[in-house]
Amino acid sequence: MEASAGLVAGSHNRNELVVIHGHEEHKPLRNLDGQVCEICGDEVGVTVDGDLFVACNECGFPVCRPCYEVDGDDDEEDVDDIEHEFKMNDQDDQHNNNVKNNEQIADAMLHGKMSYGRGPDDEDNSQFPHVIAGVRSRPVSGELTYLSHGYGDQPSSLHKRVHPYPLSEHGSEKWDEKKEGGWKERMDDWKLQQGNLGGPEPDDMNEADMAMIDEARQPLSRKVSIASSKINPYRMIIVARLFILAAFLRYRLMNPVHEALGLWLTSVICEIWFAISWILDQFPKWYPIERETYLDRLSLRYEREGEPNMLCPVDVFVSTVDPMKEPPLNTANTVLSILAMDYPVEKISCYISDDGASMLTFESLSETAEFARKWVPFCKKFSIEPRAPEMYFSEKIDYLKDKVQPTFVKERRAMKREYEEFKVRINALVAKATKVPPEGWIMQDGTPWPGNNTKDHPGMIQVFLGHSGGLDTEGNELPRLVYVSREKRPGFSHHKKAGAMNALVRVSGVLTNAPFMLNLDCDHYVNNSKAAREAMCFLMDPQIGRKVCYVQFPQRFDGIDRNDRYANRNTVFFDINMKGLDGIQGPVYVGTGCVFRRQALYGYNPPKGNKRPKMVSCDCCPCFGRRKKLPKFSKHDTNGDNANLQLQGMDDDKELLMSQMNFEKKFGQSAVFVTSTLMEQGGVPPSSSPAAMLKEAIHVISCGYEDKTEWGIELGWIYGSITEDILTGFKMHCRGWRSIYCMPKRSAFKGTAPINLSDRLNQVLRWALGSIEIFFSRHSPLLYGYKGGKLKWLERFSYVNTTVYPFTSLPLLAYCMLPAVCLLTDKFIMPPISTFASLFFIALFLSIFGTGILELRWSGVSIEEWWRNEQFWVIGGVSAHLFAVIQGLLKVLAGIDTSFTVTAKSADDEDFGELYAFKWTTLLIPPTTVLIINLVGVVAGISDAINNGYESWGPLFGKLFFAFWVIVHLYPFLKGLMGRQNRTPTIVVIWSVLLASIFSLLWVRIDPFVLKTKGPNTKQCGINC
Repeated sequence: MEASAGLVAGSHNRNELVVIHGHEEHKPLRNLDGQVCEICGDEVGVTVDGDLFVACNECGFPVCRPCYEVDGDDDEEDVDDIEHEFKMNDQDDQHNNNVKNNEQIADAMLHGKMSYGRGPDDEDNSQFPHVIAGVRSRPVSGELTYLSHGYGDQPSSLHKRVHPYPLSEHGSEKWDEKKEGGWKERMDDWKLQQGNLGGPEPDDMNEADMAMIDEARQPLSRKVSIASSKINPYRMIIVARLFILAAFLRYRLMNPVHEALGLWLTSVICEIWFAISWILDQFPKWYPIERETYLDRLSLRYEREGEPNMLCPVDVFVSTVDPMKEPPLNTANTVLSILAMDYPVEKISCYISDDGASMLTFESLSETAEFARKWVPFCKKFSIEPRAPEMYFSEKIDYLKDKVQPTFVKERRAMKREYEEFKVRINALVAKATKVPPEGWIMQDGTPWPGNNTKDHPGMIQVFLGHSGGLDTEGNELPRLVYVSREKRPGFSHHKKAGAMNALVRVSGVLTNAPFMLNLDCDHYVNNSKAAREAMCFLMDPQIGRKVCYVQFPQRFDGIDRNDRYANRNTVFFDINMKGLDGIQGPVYVGTGCVFRRQALYGYNPPKGNKRPKMVSCDCCPCFGRRKKLPKFSKHDTNGDNANLQLQGMDDDKELLMSQMNFEKKFGQSAVFVTSTLMEQGGVPPSSSPAAMLKEAIHVISCGYEDKTEWGIELGWIYGSITEDILTGFKMHCRGWRSIYCMPKRSAFKGTAPINLSDRLNQVLRWALGSIEIFFSRHSPLLYGYKGGKLKWLERFSYVNTTVYPFTSLPLLAYCMLPAVCLLTDKFIMPPISTFASLFFIALFLSIFGTGILELRWSGVSIEEWWRNEQFWVIGGVSAHLFAVIQGLLKVLAGIDTSFTVTAKSADDEDFGELYAFKWTTLLIPPTTVLIINLVGVVAGISDAINNGYESWGPLFGKLFFAFWVIVHLYPFLKGLMGRQNRTPTIVVIWSVLLASIFSLLWVRIDPFVLKTKGPNTKQCGINC
């Protein structure tokens, strides 16, 4: 498929397919029911019987009759030469005859059922083009061989898999014509990888060469354990805290407060829940580790000088929906940073999913492709970091450091001017998009934009850059850049972001089929150009790589205020929790900055290691073993074996048909895509024609393609929750895969975070609501994944904590209200404690502080970041998490669904302008109420102590400490309400006055809140005293 060939729009179900050229009249694509001759470009044509003309039944090469008749004689001579060269014997001929016996069955399955599922009676499908396997494989229509796949056990019907193309060796360029030079060259490539290629003996090599070879054989990464002086005290205090917590809860249960039984019972229930939540969060951090990568060894092993580059290809996915909430300039910077990665250009393909079918996104991507021709060579020439132009030019650093080229300053100045002009063009497109014409958007050639109706439009694909076109200013190739907008029709469930990602998986499987995939949000740019190489150090490592399903990078953010008021960096999670999970079975998938193994997303199990052979011994006493039973033979064995072979041969065809049907149910009815799923090392066979490839790509993004398949259930991104990332990673870990947490010194990716209070709370609400959906689904970690026993227990603890943490909002809200109630009622949740009982409280507080301090010591997290995380845990717990629980219960019990809104990405040029902006949302009501109640309680308690004298101050201190604990945690929320000028918005003042009035009335009216005056004792002195 050539770059800049035009926008391809079509619908498989409606049998529509057109090509729209940007500056030409749109023309319907040539009829794809027939094939195009690869020599002259004309249609192949049909025979007298009306069937598609096939020149060669072995390879199915598309050629018309005139070209075939002209070149026929030369082809026969070439065949004779090849037979003479390879010395084909009679045994090979016999094998080919056996192959042809299955041709009719294979054709019926592949072309009749697997093409589009309409059977052999469909005339259109009978004309479907053959998939050319190339020199190194047999044709699909000729033979479908049985091969066992290397990814674990499958159902019985899949024990013998249909494998049209043989798996290539690890790291090879599967379908590159440059390497298809014959069996000798392929054997040499294999020997190169095994390190056995003939050459000078070790004695003839110099020491430098030997050292280089030894270095290339070393592991590509290593696991670095935390120093025992840091981790052992941390584990000891965790165990001590567990016992102290048990003793504390026993004391609380055994000493009720009879005067305030309701307050005591509420507090005890909350404390028990907090203890369970702490256990679920703490113990997955028992084995924290760090990792190191060796990029030089990766280059020595897979990028040898004078040899083809053996690094594996990577498909990069970027998803976007609404360009008004996700500025196109952010998406453009992300795309530019991907195209400029330090990775072979022929092995990088970038796919942009426009799930909003926006013409603004399409036009901005077209501008981005043009600017990339200048930006990419500039980045690689001067090795600049980061390679997103907006971030590079805005950095306040010495950009001349380590630069020695005299032309750098001049070219940088020119490139900055080019980028500013590029920004103006993008801003003009955004300004134009704010006013939608009544008749809809019109393209430059006068064609209506196919996506004018965002809920009813065909699938669209446009290749902007690629290997067959689109060179940079220096004449070098650029990575492939593909625009994809999947088909949407009313009445179909499109599954939001998860559905869009699965569509990208299928499109990339048809067009490029890289064995690894990197997914990024549209606002997350590549901050470290070697990020893909960092991931390859794990995924391509011969020792650990085969069982790794994905490599997760930490999320880092730009544009956050210095104090990180609302814990946007989430450092505690990424630098503490994720390191702990990496020591168990791997980190959870967090939705972006993750490199996947394609086979793991396809639902395959990880490869099993070689089992140790069982010891065979005699039955004598010293051996204490069991004698190996010898097989019994009879005189009828020979006849029986022959009968079994005949029965097996009869069942092979049925097995073949059943396997094909299972593949259809699993992956969908696309022969080309199903074939690609069987290639462990990736690779795409050369298509019979670009038109056939386009038709297949449009087919796999049609809105009905996933019907009656396992997409979203067992394959790809899993459906059922708006936090599809947690579900997807959880399913992989349940199959036995492990993941890796990679933290390079220079952050791999950086993005933007909502620094506004309301936006931040809405983001947390969406995450918490997704966790609630998972908890009530069939994939709940409490119940799912026990069958195979492949999910480790501490890993399960982490996933359980991920789904139940929103429920902590209920006891947290009650616990935050208790101080005010205690101050207003002059009661407390605990009885007067003795000196011995106070030791429990002192020990508990010391263990809490000790755990936190030692955790910060081994993780490197600052105490300020830890404290911000604790504050926002309370803020989010009494607001967003509470609403998530309510909405989740309404969805499960009443079927009331909630709408998903994309978090707006800030494009404000003013530093931290969004931080002080006030946006009203109902999420602000609960924390505001809690804050005011505690302030009223503090005022009431102090006033009561002043009126009652010195003796009442002692019991008051415990209650005041409790109330100030709540107020201090809510202090960032209070600052967010005050805004930049420290002025509270009017609506917050109204709510404050309203709530203060309500509690003032309660203070006056309700008897338990009123202090009763003590009068004389009438029993002693009488009534008239």
